[in-house]
Amino acid sequence: MKSRSNLAWLVVIVAIGLNLRPLLTSISPLAGVILESTGLTFHDASLLTGLPVVAMGVCAFGASALARLVGEARGVAAGLVAIVIACGSRLFIDSGSVLIASAAVAGVGVAVIQALLPGVMKTRFAARLPFAMGLYSASIMAGGGLGASITPGVAARFSWHAGLAVWALPALVALVSWRLLTRGQSVHATQRSGAAGSHPTLFLNRRAWALGVYFGLVNGGYTCLVAWLPAYYQQLGRSVTASGALLAIMTVFQASSALLLPMAAARFRDRRPWLAAGLVAQLAGFAALLVAPMAAPIVIVALLGGGLGGVFALTLVLTLDHTDDPRLAARLVAFVQGVGFVIAAVAPIVAGIVRDVTGGFSLSWTMLATSVVAMTGLTLVFAPRSYERAMRGNAEKVTRTTALEEA
Repeated sequence: MKSRSNLAWLVVIVAIGLNLRPLLTSISPLAGVILESTGLTFHDASLLTGLPVVAMGVCAFGASALARLVGEARGVAAGLVAIVIACGSRLFIDSGSVLIASAAVAGVGVAVIQALLPGVMKTRFAARLPFAMGLYSASIMAGGGLGASITPGVAARFSWHAGLAVWALPALVALVSWRLLTRGQSVHATQRSGAAGSHPTLFLNRRAWALGVYFGLVNGGYTCLVAWLPAYYQQLGRSVTASGALLAIMTVFQASSALLLPMAAARFRDRRPWLAAGLVAQLAGFAALLVAPMAAPIVIVALLGGGLGGVFALTLVLTLDHTDDPRLAARLVAFVQGVGFVIAAVAPIVAGIVRDVTGGFSLSWTMLATSVVAMTGLTLVFAPRSYERAMRGNAEKVTRTTALEEA
């Protein structure tokens, strides 16, 4: 009975994960027609992917307060409602500014879900966390691929409005499934675990900041590629459909790596060698994107997708590895995502500005390759023996600063 229950939870978690990226990946294949229809510039259009990521970061800091107020189950449901409303409204939007506002609303919904679900998973799947987190991460990446591959076809058959709005439907299915799964169940881990002040504040914890920066750098690569990879290949002569297909292929490799790399690393306490493998793949992909983008585009997106997906999932696992306390784990994941997604939001916006100024993306790819090199150096810090000491740091400052963190 328990295994059947766990299977139901995994199925619904996958359904939710599938809805966390189409709002980003559905934009880039239609960037040209959206810009022409709304009058947005490349800089403005970058907000359609950059602003949701900012919202994912900023709103993640308030997820703990939301969980205490309404519980994880209702919090996740509220996030799904925001996605449904934001995506559905795009069927009727013609204004660029309103379209950008819908992106912000969807980003808030995604932020709440991403901050709350990992804590629930830490409690429910403690014994098989790498598998569960890998499956969840793979579903996120797969959703991104679906957004890139399905949207152009829907837009061609109906309109670009329909291509963006269609993603309200799977979000609605996930919402209904989640409510049925959690009906009558108590999913309030934060409330059960005692006072917030019993743990060190994360705002003064150097390891929490290091994890946040690390998460931000890997997601900066993802958000930049989602926003501008199709536009880059269209600039090189590829069609809208062909460039969107490259993004879809990239996300297939992301999803596969997000599932397989954590499973491969599950037997090892030290995640660093596996993280390094993913970073090497990313570096090779960005180098090829700079030197010979048309030589083997599928190989390039395979390297980028495999590296990004595996490191994304393993970073979440690495974050949860730092504590056995589900409540502290939820707070840490929310903090890491808060810092990380704010950093990640900068990448597509900077790339859009660079494109407007220079007419190309080469400088952006160079910057992303440099960030991968920096991440490789930072990886060395995350030795397993340092987890307990790192999370115990700054405990004496809790009483003075917890109020700031939980506000």
